[in-house]
Order: sequence, then structure tokens, then C-alpha cells
Amino acid sequence: MGFFNFLQGLDRYAEDKSGIKRLNLRHEYLIEPIRKELQGARVLDLAAHDGRWAYAFAAAGAREVVGIEGRPHLVERFQQFPEGLAKDRVDLRVGDIFEGLEAELKAGEAYDVIGVLGIFYHIMDHFRLMQLVTRFKPKLIVMDSEFALRPGQVIMLIREDPSKDLNALPQTEGQEKALIGIPSPTALEAMADVLGYTVQWADWETVPQGKRGPVFDYYRPETKRRATAYLRPRS
Repeated sequence: MGFFNFLQGLDRYAEDKSGIKRLNLRHEYLIEPIRKELQGARVLDLAAHDGRWAYAFAAAGAREVVGIEGRPHLVERFQQFPEGLAKDRVDLRVGDIFEGLEAELKAGEAYDVIGVLGIFYHIMDHFRLMQLVTRFKPKLIVMDSEFALRPGQVIMLIREDPSKDLNALPQTEGQEKALIGIPSPTALEAMADVLGYTVQWADWETVPQGKRGPVFDYYRPETKRRATAYLRPRS
């Protein structure tokens, strides 16, 4: 039984069996390897969508999870999640992630773990985000993102439709195309390095060939590929 199988009873996921298989596989590589580090941790989940990863952090042992999401209708969906201890530990808020980070820092809040799941390739202010995140001095940053398959420490610019829930928020009023940047893996490593963090990459090659269908984007041969990174303070 995969962790996210409970989503089958929710309207948004009822007919999306492949999507749930995808979430279950990602849970194995994003959450399971850090379960010990989540025990009793206070977690900040950026661009939390409908709270699915915030819920997963809480279910894995986090004592409190604060999620920030820019689209109110996605936050409302969290009300459909199963009642219980995991849900009670999640505080899902509507807001801009940069403004949210700055407000939390100003308030003197502290977080042990910060999730940057699915947002790092939908922004243009990558280093600013990293600066804000590392100012909390978290013991662990979990990042799951698309990365450009380009040589060198580069950021590949593309345009996307901000009206879609899985894309960037509008950057200007009435915008039909948002400009985003997809960093290369070495670009992330460079940002982490100057901020005092090391990068460990999850080994997605351990997924058997026959089970890779739902997570095909972790195996793209060209242009860009999804990957999971764990950032920890350099000791």
C-alpha cells in the first residue's frame, strides 16, 4: 500500500491512478530516506499546492508543518484530506513564498527542515530563495525540481502559462506567459556551496525499468530532467 493511496477518495484524484502511483514512488525517494530527520522536526513547505507533501511530512513524524501556497483554491482542497494527527499538525497558508519567508524570518521563526518541492524551476529568483531559506539555518533542505541538462553552472529560461495550477504564478497583471528559469544541477551546487550547504542527490536509477512510467520525467535523456536533492549544512 502506497502512502498516497488515500487520495483515491478525493475528487481531484479519483480518476488519476497514474498520478497516485507517481506520488507514491516520489514519496519513497523524497520522504522515506529522511524519516529519521523528520522526527519531531518543525517543517516549512514552500509552494505547498493542496498540502499533500505537508501532510506527508507530518505523517512521517514532523511535529508541525507550515505550508505556504499562492493559490487559494488549492489550499481549500486540503480540507478534504483525512482527519487525524497528521492533518492537525499542518498549518496551510495562502501567500507568496518570498513574502512568507521574509515574514517568518522577521518574526524569528525557526525551522529544522524546509521543503522546496516542485517550485525551484518555476521561479526567476533562485539565489534569493536560497538565501532566504538558508537564513533559517535548517538542518535539511529537501528539493525536488526539474534541472537543465546543460554543461556548466547555467539557468535555462523558458516561458509557461501561469493560468495552470502546476505552473508559475503570474508575475504581472494579465500575464499570459511567465518567464521561469530551470537551473542545471551544478548551478544548484554552486548556490548551495557559497551558502555553506552540501548537496546529496537521490539515486533514481534504483527504480526498476518496468516501474518508471509514472515518473518518466526523472529519466528524460535531453533538455531537462527531474531530480531530488538533499541539502545539509557543511560541517
